[in-house]
Amino acid sequence: MPDLRYDVLGIGNAIVDVIARAEDDFLVKQKMNKGGMALIDEPRAEAIYDAMGPAVETSGGSAANTIVGVAGFGARAAFIGKVKDDELGRAFAHDIRASGVAFTTPPAADGPSTARCYVLVTPDGERTMNTYLGAAQDLHPADVDPEMIAASAITYLEGYLWDPPHAKEAFRKAAKIAHEAGRKVALTLSDAFCVDRYRAEFVDLIKTGTVDLVFANERELTSLYQTADFDTAVKALRGDAKLAVVTRSEKGCVVVSKSDMISVPAAPIEKLVDATGAGDLFAAGFLFGLARSRDHKTAGQLGAIAAAEVIQHMGARPEVSLKELAQQGGLPV
Repeated sequence: MPDLRYDVLGIGNAIVDVIARAEDDFLVKQKMNKGGMALIDEPRAEAIYDAMGPAVETSGGSAANTIVGVAGFGARAAFIGKVKDDELGRAFAHDIRASGVAFTTPPAADGPSTARCYVLVTPDGERTMNTYLGAAQDLHPADVDPEMIAASAITYLEGYLWDPPHAKEAFRKAAKIAHEAGRKVALTLSDAFCVDRYRAEFVDLIKTGTVDLVFANERELTSLYQTADFDTAVKALRGDAKLAVVTRSEKGCVVVSKSDMISVPAAPIEKLVDATGAGDLFAAGFLFGLARSRDHKTAGQLGAIAAAEVIQHMGARPEVSLKELAQQGGLPV
């Protein structure tokens, strides 16, 4: 087995988030599914941007947010994702490296511009996302560094990678390399609409053991097993997955395996400001705990602390040290 250089390596869409507040009637007028993620083309991206109110730009992308969170706990973290050599691409690379994450994927010299996601946050804190994948779609198997994968305790993949065909191949290549090196592979289902598009393939990844750990929220889980009943979906998941975590917003999470099921409460918050990144940061805490050989309950508590931090401000990346937060909460880091 190669020497361990990273606790967690993430592979995902390298995206810059453009976040603005919006009323529900704006979503209706723009024909957006509240709480969902829609893939859009460049003309639609420009139209949404023109219609939005004042916005904040911040480096994002689901797996990238998670990996920045992992680094925020003090872990060794790396990310693989494609940007273009343009202004937004340079901003993304600077931000993720400044967060303590190794990022060496070469930028694209030509082709579509760097990906961006227009995030509309309604007064209830719910976020509705419209994503122009741009250069992120050009992530190819050749961009997957075998040495980095083999040197990472856990390789973390986002379900959104299933949209671009080459990225799907990169996903499978990374999982194969990780397992051949005796490492673990984790997958987040990403979005209920994403699950609708690739349900059979996701179930196959879980059943065949291509992924060792799966993250889902309630909506994604019930979509995966096509049932409105949570308990029925959890039972099916326990039968298929080696290990899975289902987040349930204010109800906390459940960690399930074939032999066990543990409930972990949500961490308290003062006010929900923006739910963007809640699942991403929960995954960061859980993956950190797993990489550091913590038990599943402690890993869930670390996830809850990280999720609670990020939903109390705008944006999907932590604004304070997650390591210090965990220490204040009496959790081992």
